[in-house]
Amino acid sequence: MTTSPTTNDPTDSGVVRHQVPYYAQWETPELVGGIISRRIDAADDPAWHRSGAETPEEYAYWSWRACGMACLRMALRHWQGEAPPMMDLARDLLAAGAYVPRADGGLDGLIYAPFAVRVRARFGLFAQARPELPVADVRAELLAGRLVMLSVHPSIRTHLIDPPRRGGHLVLAVGAGPAAVTFHNPSGLYGESQEYAEVPWDRFEPFYAGRGVVLGRDADA
Repeated sequence: MTTSPTTNDPTDSGVVRHQVPYYAQWETPELVGGIISRRIDAADDPAWHRSGAETPEEYAYWSWRACGMACLRMALRHWQGEAPPMMDLARDLLAAGAYVPRADGGLDGLIYAPFAVRVRARFGLFAQARPELPVADVRAELLAGRLVMLSVHPSIRTHLIDPPRRGGHLVLAVGAGPAAVTFHNPSGLYGESQEYAEVPWDRFEPFYAGRGVVLGRDADA
């Protein structure tokens, strides 16, 4: 089993940055910009089969809903050295009630409480649903060696204009300091805002819904 190291700024004990492998919610990270702008159909991702989907259409359907699963895959690679493909997680979490199909063909989720229960049971990670998670607690969890899935508006990939609402998308916080939060964004733009995206706290808060899931190496942590 391999794990990634954590680096801290030696001049400031309040700064942490965990070295965490990155996964996009689509199998080809370079295509994310084209997919989210609808210039490319997700079903045309040439690497769709790596997801474990049976068809490109099944892959496309789930890929738009896979931000939480991408965050979990990153955490699993970080602490356990490997992670299941997206559709393995999708089917498992659907059975666990973390996703709930709607009559109109849509899907409700990711639902934090059953997600956390299943993550603890299947992978032995610490997983805690936090319906209230102030930014000060986010920093404290990261400093304690954990990672944090945060509910943000998806337009945080550019964070230039305040969004119409908070939440709706999950990113994985991997670092923090007094001035900014650092995260991996499963739907970030390739070469710009996917890995180690750093956003000042005052720009982060208009996007942040104040809730998330805390993840740790061991279930009993």
